[in-house]
Amino acid sequence: MIVAVALLGYAALLLTAGAAALARARWADRAPRLAVAAWLALTGSAVASVVLGGVALVVPTVRVSADLSALLAACVMALRTTYAHPGGAVMAGAGAVLGLAVIARVTWRIAATLARAGLARYRYRHTLALAGRRDSRPGTVLVDHHQAAAWCLPGAGRPVVLTTAAAAALDEVQLAAVLAHERAHQRGHHHLLVSLAGSLATAFPRIRAFRQGHEQVARLVELIADDAAAATSPRLKVAEALLTLAAPAPAAAAALGAGGSATAARIRRLIAAPAPISRARTATGMATIAVLAAFPLVLLAGPAAAASGWNCCPHNVAAADARPCPCPCGTACDC
Repeated sequence: MIVAVALLGYAALLLTAGAAALARARWADRAPRLAVAAWLALTGSAVASVVLGGVALVVPTVRVSADLSALLAACVMALRTTYAHPGGAVMAGAGAVLGLAVIARVTWRIAATLARAGLARYRYRHTLALAGRRDSRPGTVLVDHHQAAAWCLPGAGRPVVLTTAAAAALDEVQLAAVLAHERAHQRGHHHLLVSLAGSLATAFPRIRAFRQGHEQVARLVELIADDAAAATSPRLKVAEALLTLAAPAPAAAAALGAGGSATAARIRRLIAAPAPISRARTATGMATIAVLAAFPLVLLAGPAAAASGWNCCPHNVAAADARPCPCPCGTACDC
């Protein structure tokens, strides 16, 4: 019971104070990759904590044994003792409902989000095959449109799409920056990261932390792609290209585009050229993320490890003559 309360409390702490602190973090724009990992670890760890909290209510702690038959026997005896009173059965039922409901909700939303995105991309590829034409630049397709825009479809080898307005408005250096931006999205599988964060946001729409996570991951992957473009082209040229492509891409529902929301802030960041955080701070951040993700498992495993010396035989089950006998958990008790 204590472990379940601790896990649920940890989830609540992550989704309130943890999310608020991460949303205010000034280092995120200087280390967008680390910030994406932090948001996914925070939201994922919160979901895992709730699920494991339900498991902790259902499954009592028993001694871990190398002998499978002894372990199963100990589990049966511990379950019998735990559920011998109505309160234990009620708490176990509540834990099972909680854990299964969260798993089912998250699984359904992730599957639905990926299926919807896949269908949208399939339809768009079909339209693109009819309306687009190969450009002289390798790996690019031109479509006739009055709006200057560029976007890419996820997956290795997928083309980067440019509108004729964008091709006319951008010079060669700016076009190279835009292509580098879009290919960074493809290499980093950014659509999967955004889809995962979006799935959690739609699974739990009333919880602000999940909405924040989705918004921040979508913003941060654009910063990662901006940095990839700035590594191959002058930062001012990248900023000029973003300014030209400020409007959202026509295929925004099925792809990731160079323009879109928060373009002004991204342009200011490119011009300011903030220095990346130090290697020491990066290592500290990665270690913190690892602890954040592993803590629920450690919290659940702790009581099991501490129970190594416990007597797991139920004392309310006694033979007519209370004589010592070997217990499945390795201790002697009156069975």
